[in-house]
Amino acid sequence: MTRHDGIPYTRPSITELEIGYVLDAVTHGWGEHCYDYIRRFERAFADHVGVPCAVSTSSATGALHLGLAALGIGPGDEVIAPDITWIASVAPAVHLGATVRFADIDPVTWCVTPESVESRLTDRTRAVIAVHLYGNPCDVVGLAELCEKRGVALIEDAAEGIGTLIDGHRAGSLGRFSVFSFHGTKTLTSGEGGMLVTRDTDLAGAVRVLNNHGRAPGRAADFVPETIGYKYRMSNLQAALGVGQVERLDELMHRKAQILELYRERLDGLLSVRLNTCRQQDRLGAWMPTAECVEPAGIRGQYLREVFFDAGIDARVVFPSLSTLTMFEQTSDVCPTARAFAARAVNLPSYHDMSTTEIDRVCATLEKAITGYGCRS
Repeated sequence: MTRHDGIPYTRPSITELEIGYVLDAVTHGWGEHCYDYIRRFERAFADHVGVPCAVSTSSATGALHLGLAALGIGPGDEVIAPDITWIASVAPAVHLGATVRFADIDPVTWCVTPESVESRLTDRTRAVIAVHLYGNPCDVVGLAELCEKRGVALIEDAAEGIGTLIDGHRAGSLGRFSVFSFHGTKTLTSGEGGMLVTRDTDLAGAVRVLNNHGRAPGRAADFVPETIGYKYRMSNLQAALGVGQVERLDELMHRKAQILELYRERLDGLLSVRLNTCRQQDRLGAWMPTAECVEPAGIRGQYLREVFFDAGIDARVVFPSLSTLTMFEQTSDVCPTARAFAARAVNLPSYHDMSTTEIDRVCATLEKAITGYGCRS
């Protein structure tokens, strides 16, 4: 919680456009109209990513669970994922009985590399989950070539990747399927919610069946399922909010990019700090500006978080190295670059109506924290 004059971690940008759509859904979106905004949101988002199929869900986690289940991932299978990501990227694979193996990250982009993934591949590997961490572009072009050669499914976790481009391709357009998050912290929000997108129409059909308790769409009224499925469906009210956000998506993405660049300009002289970056041919989605403090030696993200907290700024420590968590600590996949990043990085506040004065305050606090740490006896 931030104090009344504090700077929050993030918050959404909601206008009268979105409010009007939600009010319409509340007033008229029932009975035969209860899926109107859902269908509209799915079509609009599929068009944005540039794929034919989109299935809305209650979360990106649910979308990932459905997609992995539709691929038949289960006991005896292995799934490779980056050692730095939110646990939601791997939890569905664990729920399905698969074993997760962790791969190390690139020290510049903070995303998993084809080389690290290749070193983890075995005869049991069924899927690779590539995460566009904090909106940074993962090399999914290189990963797609590797996965095709080895007969492994590439899955893009683009939960944080709206606005991200890889070699001119939108994040989420290159995997066997991809998932997005519309949590309240994301660039585009529906409050809670997610989306699975794919070019594979058969896979999309299987996901829709699984997401409807195992019933085919044409049998929704007779309560006869084909299999035991799930229910990760998005509500019409959430989708109405999402429709308004999609219509404003260019504006929302542009503002996120602006905020990251303002941070970059103001921290340019602080050589001990690395901000989000990517290869020249890619474009940052800029969801969450993140500072990796490489100097002085020994500085920790938790220390930075405490300094920010004392200043009334709700910065956050980055995701932990998953292989260090209790439930995964037996893994043999040690990832030194990921562990170093996790220890010394912090997410900086970022929201669409953030002022330059607030950005200056965050930067001044970060500089003070680093200078103060370096001067400690």
